Parts: sequence; structure tokens; C-alpha cells
Amino acid sequence: MDSIDYYNKYANIYFENTVDLNMEEHLEKFISFLPEAGTVLDLGCGSGRDSLYFINKGFDVTAMDGSEELCQLASIHIGQDVLNMQFNELDFQQVFDGIWACASLLHTTPEQLHGILGKVSDSLNPGGLLYMSFKYGDFQGYRNGRYFADYKFHDMEEILEEHRDLEIIEMWKTSDLRPEREEDSWLNIIVRKAGL
Repeated sequence: MDSIDYYNKYANIYFENTVDLNMEEHLEKFISFLPEAGTVLDLGCGSGRDSLYFINKGFDVTAMDGSEELCQLASIHIGQDVLNMQFNELDFQQVFDGIWACASLLHTTPEQLHGILGKVSDSLNPGGLLYMSFKYGDFQGYRNGRYFADYKFHDMEEILEEHRDLEIIEMWKTSDLRPEREEDSWLNIIVRKAGL
């Protein structure tokens, strides 16, 4: 079973477990860099929780997810269509002021991530922002039915060094918002595309 199969199979459970998590602190930090009423891509939107937050803040939101089942649930939740696309299908050219990839790109290998970051950069307007989050650590492989690649600060710095058009604005570590997983840590990154 790959990660998308997992999310299709457990879509309802995943939706219920994540739709009410409070990501406001992270979301507001990201929003502070964006133009008012700008365009945002929620890359791997899951339940649609963060898409709805952006919509309610007046942003023009495009939500996408690789799981067909999650797309259906998220579409109902946010009141608009959700694109059923995988990361490697990204094919936008300078469309978005911000791309939000919360706990989604962690299901790609480091090699795949490089290619996706290229597509993300193409999708961003000059000066556009990308937020992404990964589990903090050095594990790569399958756990709980899904592939994960974890990173530490220096790992992410090395990866982004190969993407000269993406500048790190901030990296910070947080604990998991779910009480039963508070021992887990997350690496959060905001980068800006060159331009402007």
C-alpha cells in the first residue's frame, strides 16, 4: 500500500483526526508574508482544514490532494472543488503568491522532493512563499502504512542549497499538536522565491 492508498482507505478517520487541529499560529505566520487576498495553493490539503482558514481570510485558494477520497471530503468541508492531483503533476507557471504544504511533502523521497521543489518554484510568482513541514528526525522509510522522510535543520539546508531560487526565510521546530503525539517534533520551513 502506498501513501495515497492509505489515505483513500482511511480518509474518514484521517479527516476526523485532523480537521479540528489548531494551526492558527503557523497559518498566521505564513499569512504575514502574503499580499492581502493573494492566491494560495494548499498542496496536499488533506481534510481541507487549512484551505478553509485561508478562504475565510479572503485568499483565492486552490486546494489539491492525491487522495480521491480526501478530495471529496475536503470539497464538502471547504465548499469548493478540490483538485485530485499528485505532486509530480504540478504544472502551474507563476500562479500563486503562496504554497502551503503542511505535513504533505514528507511522503516523498528526498530525490522526489528535489523535482517537486522545482515544480513548486515554477508555480510561485516572483517573491512568492512556500511553507512546508516534516517530522523532525533522520528516519526514511515506511511506518504506519505510509512512506515518510524526516529531516533535521542541516538536511533541509542542504536540500535547499540546490534550489538557488528559493531562499530560507525561517526554520523552526515545534511539538505535535495532538496530545497523544506530543513527544513528536516537526520541522517547519518558510522559503521565498527570488524576484521582486
